[in-house]
Amino acid sequence: MIQILTVCTGNICRSPLAAQVLAHRLSDLGVEVTSAGTRARADDRMPVEAAELALAAGVLAESSHAHRARYLTEALLQGPDLVLAMDRDHRREIVELAPGKLRATFTVREFERLAAATSDDALRAGAVGADPHERLRGALAVLAGQRGLVLPPADPADDDVVDPYRRSRETYARSGAQLMPGLDAVERVVRLAVG
Repeated sequence: MIQILTVCTGNICRSPLAAQVLAHRLSDLGVEVTSAGTRARADDRMPVEAAELALAAGVLAESSHAHRARYLTEALLQGPDLVLAMDRDHRREIVELAPGKLRATFTVREFERLAAATSDDALRAGAVGADPHERLRGALAVLAGQRGLVLPPADPADDDVVDPYRRSRETYARSGAQLMPGLDAVERVVRLAVG
């Protein structure tokens, strides 16, 4: 089973939203999507605003209600085929914990940017083999190979999803608007590789 891990700071806003949306969208492929936080306090719940964004994206309310935060550990990074960070600091912390995950770890907006510059044919060409994990690894290697070839954003912060925690509903909406195109790109790549 393909595994995706999403990571933010507290594991109550951005990463659970991303995980729940991806789990909903990729449920027909049997993809397992979980989340964790670099500074999470165990068992914290999603704020109402984040749960509302999940509901608007088609996630069942029970999924958001059942979410409990968990702290990112090295052990949690052993299984995932793809790790999606919500910002560059999270990506750095992930790679420090598990250097072997470098080519499989992206900020979600970086993933979107690299995927936009990569054709379906190029992704399919990288996704070879009988094993779905191997095919996804191949597609991710194609994306990782675009680093340094695709122009970075003018402002490096454009690879980050804004943290809405304890901020206005407008900030939650902006965070969600930054997140969703990256999730679209992840769905596209996973479906091309293993669908």
